[in-house]
Amino acid sequence: MRLTLIHPCIGRRKGQRYIRTWQMEPLPAAAIAGLTPPGVDIRFYDDRMERIPFDEPADVVAISVETYTAKRAYQIASEYRRRGVPVIMGGFHASLCPEEVARYADAVVVGEAEAVWLQVLADAEGGTLQPYYRGGQRPSLRGLRPDRSIFKGKRYLPIGLVEAGRGCHFKCDFCAVQTVFNHSQTRRPADDILEEIERLRDKRLFFFVDDNITSNMAEAKDFFRELARLKVRWVSQASINAAYDEEFLELIAASGCEGVLIGFESLNPDNLRKMNKGFNMMKGGFEQALANLRRHRIRLYITFVFGYDEDTPASFAPTVDFALEHKFYIAAFNHLTPFPGTPLYQRLAEEERLRFDAWWLDDRYRYNQIPFRPAKMSPAELQAGCLDARRAFYSHRSIWRRGFDEVNRASARMWWNYYGINYLFRSEVAERDEYPLGDEAWQGELIPARSMVLPLVTPALNASPLSLHAAR
Repeated sequence: MRLTLIHPCIGRRKGQRYIRTWQMEPLPAAAIAGLTPPGVDIRFYDDRMERIPFDEPADVVAISVETYTAKRAYQIASEYRRRGVPVIMGGFHASLCPEEVARYADAVVVGEAEAVWLQVLADAEGGTLQPYYRGGQRPSLRGLRPDRSIFKGKRYLPIGLVEAGRGCHFKCDFCAVQTVFNHSQTRRPADDILEEIERLRDKRLFFFVDDNITSNMAEAKDFFRELARLKVRWVSQASINAAYDEEFLELIAASGCEGVLIGFESLNPDNLRKMNKGFNMMKGGFEQALANLRRHRIRLYITFVFGYDEDTPASFAPTVDFALEHKFYIAAFNHLTPFPGTPLYQRLAEEERLRFDAWWLDDRYRYNQIPFRPAKMSPAELQAGCLDARRAFYSHRSIWRRGFDEVNRASARMWWNYYGINYLFRSEVAERDEYPLGDEAWQGELIPARSMVLPLVTPALNASPLSLHAAR
């Protein structure tokens, strides 16, 4: 059987290449390849960096769909379905909007693929694909072994992406992660992670892609005790509560942590409470957390989001000043995005504040536009405020001053990388503004997979052709 895996891009302006020339490996594609039994011929194409050979023979196509890539994914699916090739879709957007995705896919994997992927392939081989596949309880991640051989010959950044855990126990109302995983986390056994890292020794830096690497603090500590002996360098995403655990900070510093991304989101306590991130104000708030992190020489990628109900046009400047004062390694100043299926999306819909029925599919929507009506400023003011905040933080003066911060230059390698990363972010401040979702040059029509949306059901997971199960 010939299986083609596709990683779609966000979109493409007519006559132009994809906007970003540097890319990290798309780990979900490698994870699916790793779940696929021997004997299946796998081809992989990254829509961000190469043309998809739609006429190449394929028995089935699998596409991982995010909300921002949904329109492009449906274009790709239509090209294959026009050629008579069945299409399977999974990923976050498939879990958030399964009935929408089912309009353009022959089968939809809802939730995590580990429990159902063999059944999906077996049904594809037998010509009996079901509309939906959904496992029961969250699957164990033991034995997860991404197959990175599919990346051979493609030019990705020399960063090793590794998944140590999946999900997060917090209930932030804007976050699609807590919606898909029901505010829970599963973790891989430490031995499995360490073995994977040993196989990737050629990588200069490791990025633990966990939604929140601190979500299960006890298991995380045990893992970092083991990781320290490998002498690697790594970055990841964490929640602010970790900054108050001295043992944890000592462990991550000793295990090679070069930096963490933390979502500060807002300096306004009322906004934080509304988004269910009141814990950001715990134990002295941001100032104490930053002092603790600085003491352990942890570089910071801090994210802010604007557009909550207490934000006004006056909210941007103090936030930028705060980021400059603390000399963050990098920072993001983004507008609030209501993702489907989240409590935020539901609230804005009930308040009739959404500007589009489904912004990710609406032809009028462009990247960085505001898909809802903020409470205390106009959509245009919110969009412009975020752009101005990025310009201020990534000004030549700011980059120079932050570069000489004692934490940012504590490592010669990370200091060198600092300038490249910051000037890259500077060049991209407005580059994606008004960027289309989907390929503007695409001339086809979206081909529906079926004339009506079928109800979401959990299929039986027993019968399957012998060839796939025997190969396992």
